[in-house]
Amino acid sequence: MPRFLHVGCGKKNKFQTTAGFASEEWQEIRFDIDKNVNPDIVGSIVDMAQVPNHSLDAVYSSHNIEHLYPHQVGIALKEFYRVLSEDGYLVITCPDLQEICKLVADDKLTDVAYNSPAGPIAPIDVIYGYRPAIKNGNEFMAHKCGFTRKALIGSLKGAGFQVIASIVREPPSFEIWAVASKKARTEFDIISLSEIHFPPQRPKINYREQN
Repeated sequence: MPRFLHVGCGKKNKFQTTAGFASEEWQEIRFDIDKNVNPDIVGSIVDMAQVPNHSLDAVYSSHNIEHLYPHQVGIALKEFYRVLSEDGYLVITCPDLQEICKLVADDKLTDVAYNSPAGPIAPIDVIYGYRPAIKNGNEFMAHKCGFTRKALIGSLKGAGFQVIASIVREPPSFEIWAVASKKARTEFDIISLSEIHFPPQRPKINYREQN
């Protein structure tokens, strides 16, 4: 059975990840810095020493890397790369600052951009972290960096990923999604893989190859 590491899982499980992972065919290993969410492994994505080299078929990271300082992003992505098998791949998503900053430019920093299950989200929450959670003492929710699609792809390339497919989800999602493969794949293969995991009703996939 293939295994994927669900990093920064919070209270979620594989049935709240992607359509591809939400299957009995995948074994999920939950990984989080917060022991209160009862992960299988407690740890930080900048130091995943508890996870052996080349031991996983996939890594799923949703809205984690924006919680790192910029100099830590490459460290975390290289940790994801390290724990993947040679055929492994990363599915990653994070806020899209390019789109959210259009609202800031329109002087809508604290206006509601969209409603989430947690409550109304304003651009200031996307940029700096969800204010109610931080106010209640969950400082893990603070954002310390951010990404555009170009910046995310550049970071993934810098970590060694060979082939990347990505999308920008249009408002009100304000998200970047990417699938990054550890080994070289054809454009058809990486796009087929991304179609398993990317949300439905996506715009055209942007494909980039490292080598």
